[in-house]
Amino acid sequence: MSKNSKTEILAICGIDTGIGKSMVTGLMARSLVDAGLRATTQKLVQTGCDGRPEDILLHRRLMGSSWGEADEQGLTCPYCFPFPGSPHLAAGLAGQRIDPGRLDRATDELAAGHDLLLVEGAGGLLVPLTNDLLLLDYLAERHYPLVLVTSPRLGSINHTLLSLEAIRARGMHLAGLVYNLYGDHAPEIVRDSLGLFRQALKGYGFSCRLLIMPDTGESQAVNWLSLLAPLLPAAPQPPAAIGTDTPAKR
Repeated sequence: MSKNSKTEILAICGIDTGIGKSMVTGLMARSLVDAGLRATTQKLVQTGCDGRPEDILLHRRLMGSSWGEADEQGLTCPYCFPFPGSPHLAAGLAGQRIDPGRLDRATDELAAGHDLLLVEGAGGLLVPLTNDLLLLDYLAERHYPLVLVTSPRLGSINHTLLSLEAIRARGMHLAGLVYNLYGDHAPEIVRDSLGLFRQALKGYGFSCRLLIMPDTGESQAVNWLSLLAPLLPAAPQPPAAIGTDTPAKR
């Protein structure tokens, strides 16, 4: 479990693979950096990886930053396997087993000196890291708040509702739902799924925001800070005026 009490760690997960987690992570980190915050990203496990992890490379490109020392040291992606499959399988085929302690150590070292660390998951919520540890259980044990990425593509309603049930069953804090409009979707499906997801958030007892992310080929304008505001460091308060019990006027 992370020992960096001053660093907020936020998990970015998806209802499935290829749903836009990496885009959301990179764009969100860019907005934090542009707001003057010390933020960076991490990918716990990358599979189908030949050389540098492509999701971290995407994060850096979206953030407008270069490959750094922490990237080179493997802190931003502790495990990178060549086989494009589930983390537990890709690790096994590489003759390895994912060690949660190694993930924790990388996260702790990376979080030091940052206000916020965005940790991108792999695949969907219930993907196995090992034969006896699911990704969501790993995140729940560390009490990480979570942003869930979904979309209007076919099958997303089922995947999204199952994901919300799994999050609620573990008593996790859902910090937001991102509705990714990338791709070609029938307008009827886009509207219907959006309404169902808003209703589902209320039905499952989540009070977080639903944020619509437009097709990034058309626009990257998203107010990420509106979603992240509850997790950001509080602005310093002005000192009380001498001899009074009320805050000084600005």
